[in-house]
Amino acid sequence: MPYRSLEPGKYGMRGTRASALAAERLDELADGITSPVDTERGLAARLRYLTASRAGYAAMDAAGITVTSRTLAAWLAEEQFPTRANLRRIEAAYRDLRRRNVARSLIRRLNNNGRGTRVELHPHDQSGVREPHRRAGVAAHRSVNVRRWDAIVRAWAAGDEPTLDDLWTDEVLADLGSDWGGYEYATAVGFAA
Repeated sequence: MPYRSLEPGKYGMRGTRASALAAERLDELADGITSPVDTERGLAARLRYLTASRAGYAAMDAAGITVTSRTLAAWLAEEQFPTRANLRRIEAAYRDLRRRNVARSLIRRLNNNGRGTRVELHPHDQSGVREPHRRAGVAAHRSVNVRRWDAIVRAWAAGDEPTLDDLWTDEVLADLGSDWGGYEYATAVGFAA
């Protein structure tokens, strides 16, 4: 029985929604800047990326960055360092813009000319669950080939977590057969592009 209507951590099961783990993996594939935002290099790279286009300025506005052009120029010249709140907003704006910019490329790479991409799913951890409450029949891990990534990547790029979760559950996990509920919460989701 799937966990959609249950309390998954109630008996000690540990795991994260598989769709959230897939979103994290897509973030890893999309991330171009590895230096943290609170370092000079990481901040400078993100600000250059955001100020290179109108879409970047729109992403900053959407993230709530409301500084004067003088302050933004001081950040770019490394004469002034943003507050922690603004660093979080800069990171959010960068991730939003980066997701939208790489979505089309990710879709193409993941669809792989109709061949799709192999996804490995590691089920939730039941080691803390007492025997009478353990879910039976969950294998160590399963693999599934996902051929249609378009809607999944678009939901991820838009930051639409409920839609991403529905798509992941209905499109990916459903291909696992009757024990798909054992993979709705997982310890790891892996794929490459």
